[in-house]
Amino acid sequence: MPNTDVNVYVESLLSDPKNPLVVFAIEWCEFCWAVKKLFKAIRVPFKAVELDSAEYLQDGLGGRIRTALEEKTGSATVPQVFIAGQYIGGATNTLDAWKEGQLQKWLEEAGLAYQHDENLNPYEFLPGWLHNQHSP
Repeated sequence: MPNTDVNVYVESLLSDPKNPLVVFAIEWCEFCWAVKKLFKAIRVPFKAVELDSAEYLQDGLGGRIRTALEEKTGSATVPQVFIAGQYIGGATNTLDAWKEGQLQKWLEEAGLAYQHDENLNPYEFLPGWLHNQHSP
């Protein structure tokens, strides 16, 4: 797939009405896990594009998608979360948005049903080593 086609492919993923919530991730990334755990906890459907999976390793497609995302968002890190084609940000952006109530609004605007839970602490999904660093 030529690089111009990669941009078209990324845009097709982001504009798919069947999958308005898209997470570009790496399978082994703890921050990617945190975002996916949040979405599973609130039972919102999402499409995970695992850039290091066998499907995306062929012909370096995952790397080329990551380059296209960096050009689009200005960020080279993963995860990269999009709702209805709009870039939300990475893990901390997404978790902060839940805590502030903004993520819920974006999900509702995109027509996505989710489990409401005011007591959910999104930061509990972050890697354990971060919790240990911030413990008294």
